[in-house]
Amino acid sequence: MPAPLRLTLRHQTPRATGRTGWNVHHTEATWDGATTAFVVVDMWDTHWSWGATERAAVLAPRIDTVLKAARGHGVLVVHAPSDTMDYYREHPARRWVLDLPTVEPPPLADREDPPLPIDDSDQGSDTREPTWSRPWTHQNPAIEILPGDAISADGQELCNILAAKGIENVIYAGVHTNMCILNRPFAIKKAVRWGYKVALARDLTDTMYNPLRPPYVSHDEGTALVIGYIEKFWCPTFASDDLTAER
Repeated sequence: MPAPLRLTLRHQTPRATGRTGWNVHHTEATWDGATTAFVVVDMWDTHWSWGATERAAVLAPRIDTVLKAARGHGVLVVHAPSDTMDYYREHPARRWVLDLPTVEPPPLADREDPPLPIDDSDQGSDTREPTWSRPWTHQNPAIEILPGDAISADGQELCNILAAKGIENVIYAGVHTNMCILNRPFAIKKAVRWGYKVALARDLTDTMYNPLRPPYVSHDEGTALVIGYIEKFWCPTFASDDLTAER
């Protein structure tokens, strides 16, 4: 039997006494790989922001390495490059998803949804582009799609996959943390409100943030702020070394 996942989950809670602020907690968790899915969000082949394209190109090989380790624990890998399903319509990893029976999604729980700690109202690019567009056609080729994987970028389809495979835990990685990772119909907010155990691989993500917008910090600091926001209000995070290191 594959070894279970051993994750050090980090989350934040408000201080109960003393000065107001947040306490950071680390919790050791053991998840059964056979009941865990790893969803890779919008790791496209290219992006309208060349800064985003460059950062995703750095992330992609690391994500692929972590996925290989996750599969070794029995984890189901779901590739979710939005707007590209036509490209994969004949792919075996897409075909089996389309053949699944449709299930009723779990009822959505109420959840506080505070504003983000960064201003991404300009679409968050830290490089100068003439206009927003959708240049992507498929997933970054550095991330392999292997037999047994799934391809889907749809909330209902994800429900079908999770129900068919008996999934209880969902891990997320990919881009962008403040946009697609949180808000896609198959992403963190929806999975949390459906009642699944959810975690974000915090070193396998990036943010669409322009340092010339509030709070006027570096791009990396902006990403860290959004990760902290997720830890406070949505789900814990962990470092991908938890999956790749010998423990």
